[in-house]
Amino acid sequence: MSKNLLLYLFIFSLLFTIFIYVNDKKILDSRDADIQSLKAEVERLELENDSLAEEDNGTYFSFLENEEAITYFEEMGIEASYVSENIENELMSQNKVGSDNSYVPFDGMEGKMRINKIKILNHKWVIADFTDGTYWGEVFFTYFIDDNGKIDLTAEKSFLYPAN
Repeated sequence: MSKNLLLYLFIFSLLFTIFIYVNDKKILDSRDADIQSLKAEVERLELENDSLAEEDNGTYFSFLENEEAITYFEEMGIEASYVSENIENELMSQNKVGSDNSYVPFDGMEGKMRINKIKILNHKWVIADFTDGTYWGEVFFTYFIDDNGKIDLTAEKSFLYPAN
């Protein structure tokens, strides 16, 4: 009888051990799947965060996204888009065929200096990129709009990149 009892106890222990193993394996597999899906979600959110950070850096110094700058001109009775358009027109209109752009403080060495890109930073500052085809640089402007709406641009700082 004790021999049968030991056999039954052994079989019961074996079945109980198999049950626990199978149950724990299901729980472990489920948690591994959850971990993998959470890792994938973290990677997706990190990529999204990086792209949002890059996007934010691109618009942080943007005149038309700057509420204080827009309010400054609205209080003067001037539309911010009007200011932006007029500054760009003023700088680009000096890109004439036979001469250097008068707002660029350097003479062209391999051609005529032209302004390529303009970024209006706020209600007082503008930065522009210029080139003659070989040499290039950047110029920093301050600007003021008088009561008649005339734009006064002053080149404050500029630099020319060294040729390679």
